[in-house]
Amino acid sequence: MTPVPCDVDELRTLFLFEKLTDDQLTWLCERGHAELLEPGPVYTEGAPASCFYVLIEGALVMSTRVGADDVEVVRSSQRGVYAGAWHAYLGDRVPQVYKNSMRVTEPSRFFVLDADDVATVMREWFPMALHMLEGLFFGMQNTQQVVGQRERLLALGSLSAGLTHELNNPAAAAVRATSALRERVAGMRHKLGMIAAGPYERTELEVLIRLQEEAVERVAKAPALTPIEVSDREDLIGDWLDERDIGDAWDVAPIFVQAGLDVAWLDHVAGSVPAGVLDGAVRWLTYTVESEMLMREIEDSTTRISTLVTAAKQYSQMDRAPYQTVDIHELLDSTLIMLGRKIGDDVEIRRDYDRSLPAIPAYAAELNQVWTNLIDNAVAAMDHRGTLTVRTFADHDFGVVEIGDSGPGIDPAIRDRIFEPFFTTKAVGEGTGLGLDISWRIVVKKHHGDLRVTSTPGDTRFQVRLPLTPTPTATDGPPEGPPASPPQSKQT
Repeated sequence: MTPVPCDVDELRTLFLFEKLTDDQLTWLCERGHAELLEPGPVYTEGAPASCFYVLIEGALVMSTRVGADDVEVVRSSQRGVYAGAWHAYLGDRVPQVYKNSMRVTEPSRFFVLDADDVATVMREWFPMALHMLEGLFFGMQNTQQVVGQRERLLALGSLSAGLTHELNNPAAAAVRATSALRERVAGMRHKLGMIAAGPYERTELEVLIRLQEEAVERVAKAPALTPIEVSDREDLIGDWLDERDIGDAWDVAPIFVQAGLDVAWLDHVAGSVPAGVLDGAVRWLTYTVESEMLMREIEDSTTRISTLVTAAKQYSQMDRAPYQTVDIHELLDSTLIMLGRKIGDDVEIRRDYDRSLPAIPAYAAELNQVWTNLIDNAVAAMDHRGTLTVRTFADHDFGVVEIGDSGPGIDPAIRDRIFEPFFTTKAVGEGTGLGLDISWRIVVKKHHGDLRVTSTPGDTRFQVRLPLTPTPTATDGPPEGPPASPPQSKQT
């Protein structure tokens, strides 16, 4: 750094100072100074913000840390652009550190003012402007927090409604199956009494028990049939039962078909028992297979309920530490289960997981919110029909989660704005415009990762890149760049 004289007339040519009085310009020159900086770094992101820099001549580059990389956000040679401790007037209400890094690419001259003097200027020279700036700054911050909370509540309400529906179906099926099973068990007790009192020899009873076990085994291996195959088999079995004067043939036939029993197996039954007890044997076997199918239905329903409850616990990270080492695939699967009803039946889900991807350190519940936002956007973009692809893979020191959809793609005219707070293409009332902004903060600011997008018609992909090794916790505040240029997209 080379100090150079401060010229009041030169300061007046900079747009930031052009409306100041001669006394104010003189005060700035007395308290500040000019510096000639050689190419190289000027200050580093996260360091205490001690100086305010205004470019007089030269060129500067601003960058921000994303994971292990420094990503360029501003490059300018415009006279008067400023950076550094410009938010010193907020005092200890915000962390007084540099929000990004600055370097110069050629010999450059700056007007430099200490942070304390910046605060003095704002409070004494522009009190009304200061109050307005404070109101804007904290108002936007509060608005983002409130709307962000609403975004989370809306997602929670939608997920809760879907989960309630998903739980209700298997629960109702289990109740129905339990009621029907109670009737079948009562019928089996009655039939068992008849068998005990009937003219059955010991060997015949042993045959019935063996046939019963064979029927249960067939239920476990019952094939999936088309409607035409089901109808044809019911006709064959119904005719077989009618020919042998077995009552309720057309009520029994569908049960046998569903259980995977066919005419050949019924011939085997007829050949194993005396003709006089065939009717009783068939009815006994009917109770057996129907009871077995009902128990399997109850088992499937309760397993589905258990799976949903497990997914809900995994999704919410209930009773788990906020920061932990997690299997990213478990998080993705739990989110897909939770969003199952919202995704719908017309969306094909393709999982392309790299199972060799190691567990990663993360705020699991917050990553689930990222997956929810990205999947919800993808499904909405496809209008709830198409292909949703969830892919994972490793890329050097990062684990990558890619959420893709087959929708129409993102309009290039708005692609650079999709990560901006409150920007949304959804109808009024359908979106807050904070889903991607919140996701970006969680991935980049909280996990030191990266969130990027590529999009063409029929192929849009959001990539979440997460470090495979622990990193120091970053601040969760809004990302900031120098006010020297228009707001920058968070997309890299």
